[in-house]
Amino acid sequence: MNEEFKIEIVNPDKSFLSKEDVTEVVVPAFEGEIGILKDHISIISFLKPGIIKIYSKSEEEKFYVEDGIIEFKNNNLSILTSSIFNLKDLEKNKIQELLKSAEEQTSKNEMNDQTKYLIDQKIDVLRSIN
Repeated sequence: MNEEFKIEIVNPDKSFLSKEDVTEVVVPAFEGEIGILKDHISIISFLKPGIIKIYSKSEEEKFYVEDGIIEFKNNNLSILTSSIFNLKDLEKNKIQELLKSAEEQTSKNEMNDQTKYLIDQKIDVLRSIN
């Protein structure tokens, strides 16, 4: 029995990743982490800063994402994001740069609760990677 489905990740620059042998994906949605397997119900959700974990029979890949939208329908997972990095390619100084930028944003007084939540989430994730 085939347990695989297709994933495509797109960012403004290009099609970032396309795979057809995925067995599970875990995404950092606003509702919490969502695990997606083949034949999952259709879903559309927003992403918060976190780690996308992609499992296939041959490997496990992890990507840091800051925002985006996911849609799963007919065993096709589409992820649209403005910012995504492969963790194995992400250099320590890039993590430090992103973390410093996020920490500087927290000092701004004119920030609504949602923005503060997202920045705090970003800082927590970047510290855990670091």
